Amino acid sequence: MDNQEIIKDERRTALVTGGSRGIGRAAALKLAEAGNNVVINYQGNEAAARETEELIHAACPDVGTLIVRADVSKEDEVREMVDSIMDAFGRIDILVNNAGITRDHLLLRMTAEDFDQVIATNLRGCFLLSKYAGQQMLKARYGRIINISSISGTHGNIGQVNYAASKAGILGITKSLAKEYASRGITVNAIAPGFIRTDMTDVLREDIRERILAEIPVKRLGEPSDVADAIVFLSRPESGFITGQVLGVDGGMGI
Repeated sequence: MDNQEIIKDERRTALVTGGSRGIGRAAALKLAEAGNNVVINYQGNEAAARETEELIHAACPDVGTLIVRADVSKEDEVREMVDSIMDAFGRIDILVNNAGITRDHLLLRMTAEDFDQVIATNLRGCFLLSKYAGQQMLKARYGRIINISSISGTHGNIGQVNYAASKAGILGITKSLAKEYASRGITVNAIAPGFIRTDMTDVLREDIRERILAEIPVKRLGEPSDVADAIVFLSRPESGFITGQVLGVDGGMGI
């Protein structure tokens, strides 16, 4: 469907931040396969976002799509993105707060800028999207917010003080917002992935990869589709009695 000719319909609409690759791309595709219109947010790689859209159109030609460039850490860009989605589809039913970055260093080598950038994108972005997309859900008295945290946020990780802090903060947002939004038909849950096969893990040295695998009870890295399947489950109307929860998708690593 041409982005300029999107027709408002009765399909639910899902917004996936950081939807151009990795977990975000897998989530966008799975949500489309589940019958939702999909908004693919990206910040820097438009070509990758277009690839995600093409995959959706190939698998689900009747589903509407919209690509929106926005830095989720910037309030004005988030507001503009939400406005553009409402103009296109008239609704936001599902929000997947997936956009995230890393700036890994041991604490003594980590700069204040390294810390601030990760907090801004990962945590502030989750706050801003949950606020502005959440306003539309409150009006509709329905919504599903799925926040992507991390096993680093639940257990910590060496060299990731900034990342772990941001992902732990997402758990606080999830639990607090679940209480605020529950009476209006909106659920808020978090997923805490373990080591997933993405661009980040593809660059790991083989010895580090083997060390990680030894700590995962199921003895494999996760796939983006493993996380996407959990996202789709939490996005469904049938998940309406589940809120404020943290679902580990980690092959048993968090046990």
